[in-house]
Amino acid sequence: MGLKFLTDHCVPNSFFEALKEEGYEVFKLKEVLPTNAPDAKVLEKALELKAILISLNGDFADILSYPPKKFLGIMSIQLQNEPKLQSHILRHLKPYLKENPKMSHYQGKLFVIEPHRIRIWE
Repeated sequence: MGLKFLTDHCVPNSFFEALKEEGYEVFKLKEVLPTNAPDAKVLEKALELKAILISLNGDFADILSYPPKKFLGIMSIQLQNEPKLQSHILRHLKPYLKENPKMSHYQGKLFVIEPHRIRIWE
């Protein structure tokens, strides 16, 4: 099975477009849930879609509230209110996804995506 993603409402369209261009199946939150849906509903929808959640919402990076083992993968993008960092993050993320093309690699993990590195928490 190829990689699938659910992009939270706060994720810039550039991420959605970049993932689509790479051939991944990508859902926008606003297409499947109201944008004001509670975090728990967003994660439920990601599970239902069998998708990795991508968000800028720091709440999803809280491993105590959202233990990674319960989900198919959470990617927390760290833009630090700097839109110009989008291209730096995508330059690291796209090759990483190509090197790790199986959903099983992401299952049960939190990926904190920063401009200069990707940190993984299990």
